[in-house]
Amino acid sequence: MAGLVKKTTGLVGLAVSQNPHQRLRVLYTKILGSLQSMPQDAAYRKYTEQLITERFNHVKTEPDVEKLEKKINCGQIEEIIAQAESELFLSRKMSEWKPWEPLIEEAPANHGSAVPSSPSPDPNSLHSSGSDLRTRRAAGPRRLGGRLRFAGARINPAANLGFSNQPLSTSGMKTFSVSHKTVFVVDHCPYMAESSRQQIECDMLTKSRAQGVIPLSPVSKSLWTCAVECSMEYLRILYDIYPARKLVNYIVSDSEFHILNSWRQEDQSVQELMAALAAVGPPNPREDPECCSILHGLVAAVESLCKITEYQHESRTTLMDMAERVANRGRIICLTNAKSDTHVRMLEDCVLETIQEQNKLAAGSDRLMPIQQCELVLVHIYPQGDDTLVSDRPKKEISSVLSSEVHSVRAGRHLASKLNVLVQQHFDLASTTITNIPMKEEQHANTSANYDVELLHHRDAHIEFIKSGDLHMAGSTSRDSGLKETVTLKWCTPRTNSVELHYCTGAFRISPVDVNSRPSSCLTNFLLNGRSVLLEQPRKSGSKVISHMLSCHGGEIFLHMLNSTRSTLEDPPSISEGCGGRVTDYRITDFGEFMRENRLTPFPDMPVDAAGRAPFERAKAQLERHTRYWPMIISQTTIFNMQAVVPLANLIVKDSMTEDDLLTCQKTVYNLVDMERKNDPLPISTVGSRGKGPKRDEQYRIMWNELETLVKTHVGTSERHQQVLECISACRSKPPEEEERKKRGRKREDKEDKTEKNGKESEEKGWTPDSERLKGTIEREKEEQSESEVIKDSPDSPEPFNKKPRLATEELLSLEKSKGPVSLLSLWTSRITQANSRKHQEFAGRINSVNNKAELYQHLKDENGMDVHENGKATR
Repeated sequence: MAGLVKKTTGLVGLAVSQNPHQRLRVLYTKILGSLQSMPQDAAYRKYTEQLITERFNHVKTEPDVEKLEKKINCGQIEEIIAQAESELFLSRKMSEWKPWEPLIEEAPANHGSAVPSSPSPDPNSLHSSGSDLRTRRAAGPRRLGGRLRFAGARINPAANLGFSNQPLSTSGMKTFSVSHKTVFVVDHCPYMAESSRQQIECDMLTKSRAQGVIPLSPVSKSLWTCAVECSMEYLRILYDIYPARKLVNYIVSDSEFHILNSWRQEDQSVQELMAALAAVGPPNPREDPECCSILHGLVAAVESLCKITEYQHESRTTLMDMAERVANRGRIICLTNAKSDTHVRMLEDCVLETIQEQNKLAAGSDRLMPIQQCELVLVHIYPQGDDTLVSDRPKKEISSVLSSEVHSVRAGRHLASKLNVLVQQHFDLASTTITNIPMKEEQHANTSANYDVELLHHRDAHIEFIKSGDLHMAGSTSRDSGLKETVTLKWCTPRTNSVELHYCTGAFRISPVDVNSRPSSCLTNFLLNGRSVLLEQPRKSGSKVISHMLSCHGGEIFLHMLNSTRSTLEDPPSISEGCGGRVTDYRITDFGEFMRENRLTPFPDMPVDAAGRAPFERAKAQLERHTRYWPMIISQTTIFNMQAVVPLANLIVKDSMTEDDLLTCQKTVYNLVDMERKNDPLPISTVGSRGKGPKRDEQYRIMWNELETLVKTHVGTSERHQQVLECISACRSKPPEEEERKKRGRKREDKEDKTEKNGKESEEKGWTPDSERLKGTIEREKEEQSESEVIKDSPDSPEPFNKKPRLATEELLSLEKSKGPVSLLSLWTSRITQANSRKHQEFAGRINSVNNKAELYQHLKDENGMDVHENGKATR
């Protein structure tokens, strides 16, 4: 395309083609080659060859895509490619169907007089025949709106209208595994009314029985009741974990079959099935057994598997030319009371023959799909105390489309456990047992006991355990004979008051195994009230790690996998792992602003600037200027942490600066000089360092060096950039008196630090040697003397303040000796007094006083005739 780059077609699911001419050349060549296998007088070949040749010539002669779309006049170029793909698919199917061959029977007289509209096939409808399809092939094709239609029905290449009689290879199948469609066939014959001989435990009848009451006879469930209850439990677990795309068709078989629901998603409900089962009722023991058979339900199950579900229909219409790759596989679970192993083999042969017949029927129908794979699970149910006549058999391949397995199970809790194991195998589920769940007892409200709850979920919830090798499988505590394994996770209550956002790597729906038990009910209500539970799992090293979390979202409970390793949400990516530890103080906010300033947008054309650069070249140059000096870590920069430097930092990276930009940069430099004169603090980062950090003048030296480094990286951009560097250099060269003033400030800070240090040492030790005190006093006198000399030598310095007369060294030593240990209050008072003495001129009377006592009313000596000596004492 010239100039404008096409970003989208505006059609959902249709992406922009990067090389449409090449794609159309390949498709049109394949279509013309496919047409060569048809007779030259075939109507489809003549019309299709004429249309494809005309479009192929346009593709060869017109390089511009927009003009090519106008010449073909069938939409965007991507739609034309989709039409070519559908035409290629149809041409190959026409070679298989051979519509030019004679018809089996003559078409009706008025057939082909009109082209009625053909509604989309109902995926749940089964009534269709191969003769209807052959009849629809009678009339020749008609050209309607650029598409080919047959009289009587429109051939939709996206709806797979036929299959060969041989089953397709499952290696090339896409989507829809065996677990997509499951058919339950439950035997409703009279022998299913037999008692299971497992008594029902009734607490009301056994615990609260009064004296003199005749006990009731034992109550047990029938084989039919056990089969229905266990199948409903199977479906409850399935619907809890897979609320969609896992479909079940429930069939009851006696003298005929009864289909209780369809493949539609709205019919997938345990409540709906239980209502339908209630309408069916229990088996009639007085019914003729010769008229009842499980075969009716098995035949209906195979026919049901051939029906198209709404998900399969949607995939076939979406995949278009790959519609044949949509698989049709399913599973049949039969709950019955078989007579013997021979009876089981007869049921398997019946299912295989039915599959072959239905596949032939589906090959000639556009509303059915042949079965590529079917798993038959026969569950033989027999009463307690009886010996089974049917042997267990693992999964066995009966043919290329059918596999079978047999399970012989006693009715009651054993059947429930077996179906619990089967649902885990069929839908890739796993078991987790939550232990140490605190729960208050009903009898003792002030005490609590620990309970266990077993949950089922998808197997991927244990994927981290499998990878790390910490998976410890334990045997299930349920009363079953089958093999069941579960992972034990312990209830955990972290001692923290903060609400943490845990890093979750997966969330899976759960379903309690014993949904009616009190612990399961309490745990479910606890989670549905908005609470979360953390679970910990022991490791081989002996430590424990919080690996999972139970939480509720939208009324559904999920088992969340928590990341037990280092998370990207907890720590930013590390630059170094040296002695300083992890680097976490990244300039994240500044980097977001940096990305915002350097984002790229498409240009409708390619304008060039005065230097002849295209937009992408200018963008690359701007990105290079912005990254010449850009520290990534907060602790590595000072100027980028100062709001006062922001104007200069934003202007110095520009390609050219105006006179106003130069004045703004110079003003920023002068503001920094004023901050230094005022001795304002700088935002120096102390991350990774100990102590108080660098001195104030050291901070400003670091700031000026970094600012100079930033400007030097851009000094060659223009002359005004050079002037900014010169302004910084001029401000950094300070007069001698400024240096002396800073030197005095450094001495004063050092002296304060020493005083503070001495105070800390005195507080820790509680005493100081006299020699150390004397030495410190002499040093302070020397420092103040040298400071006063420096002040007097400077011509511009103000007059020094009058100092308080100091005591002689001997007097000070004797004074310190008399005082003994120095307290923290004395040190602090001395420091405050010393600091205040520098801020104001001392009182004249105190300067001339003796022992800090000033004599008042000295002018009265003349009136009283008293003399005043040098020591201030009056004598007569």
